Amino acid sequence: MTDITALKEHVYDIIGALYEVHKELGAGLNEYCYQEALQIQLEEQEIPFCRELTFHPTYHGKKMDATYRIDFLCKGDVIIECKSVDELNSNMRAQLFNYMRLLKHPCGILVNFAPKNIIIERYFYDNEHHDIIAVDGHLIHRYRH
Repeated sequence: MTDITALKEHVYDIIGALYEVHKELGAGLNEYCYQEALQIQLEEQEIPFCRELTFHPTYHGKKMDATYRIDFLCKGDVIIECKSVDELNSNMRAQLFNYMRLLKHPCGILVNFAPKNIIIERYFYDNEHHDIIAVDGHLIHRYRH
């Protein structure tokens, strides 16, 4: 079973970095501006990351030509998808959930920098049960295998 408390602690400093970016830049800029600022903030906090990491999904154990790009991968297992939109929607969440499932990474953060008050959604992936779990422990999505 997924240890939500440990995963919340694992992303704590990353969440702080997101708040710092929004605190300084404010609302209403474009996504790329926030991504650049987040890169600087992660470097300053010495949080390991890769920006715009590309990966290829597999099918029946074979690497596919399809390419996906993650905005940030922090600490080797925390996926961050940055947005600057009026409202987060189910397609944006599905994108994050699929990245978490395909890469089998336990932590995903969907952040919307556009509003006056930053929106940060944290999700966790239980690889054993193929579940996406909210930060409060509630089941969000179950992948059938």
